[in-house]
Amino acid sequence: MSGSKIKSPSLPHLSLVLGGARSGKSRFAERLVAASGRGRVYLATAEAWDDEMRDRIAAHRSDRGEGWRTVEAPRDVGAVLRQVAADEVVLLDCATLWLTNVMLAEADLAAETASFLAALSACPAPVVVVSNEVGLSIVPENALARRFRDEQGRLNQRIAETAGLVVGVMAGLPFVLKGQLPDGMA
Repeated sequence: MSGSKIKSPSLPHLSLVLGGARSGKSRFAERLVAASGRGRVYLATAEAWDDEMRDRIAAHRSDRGEGWRTVEAPRDVGAVLRQVAADEVVLLDCATLWLTNVMLAEADLAAETASFLAALSACPAPVVVVSNEVGLSIVPENALARRFRDEQGRLNQRIAETAGLVVGVMAGLPFVLKGQLPDGMA
């Protein structure tokens, strides 16, 4: 096969980018999506409950820059994912805030999670999900926090199970847990 080029891996249908708070996971996921060359959809799950959160959202949007179509969907990500074009790519930021919203609404977590996972699978475009790894710290002292930590771990496992690419980010540096990064993303 002299003279032939080995094709570099492209973005799989589903990718998961995990990390702790301020680990650089969102920034890495943004780079991953931008490098795809597709139209970029930013699916935001955060809700601005107070001034501090509004400031965080504004800073995040500013850091992300131009070229993104932002859609806010704190809980019903499926409605957004069903309307994405096949030639686009979605950055869902983040599964942790989605889970928080579902739990605070006291919704049927099993049904909501099944719907969330089905929507990821059915999306016609690649999806990159950002999520927090919350299980590396001490055991929380209250039942709600322990339940949240456990549910987040389970959700991350379920997304990772079907994802073609799973990347952990620590101190801004990516480490591949599953799959292969597209060229130039190390």
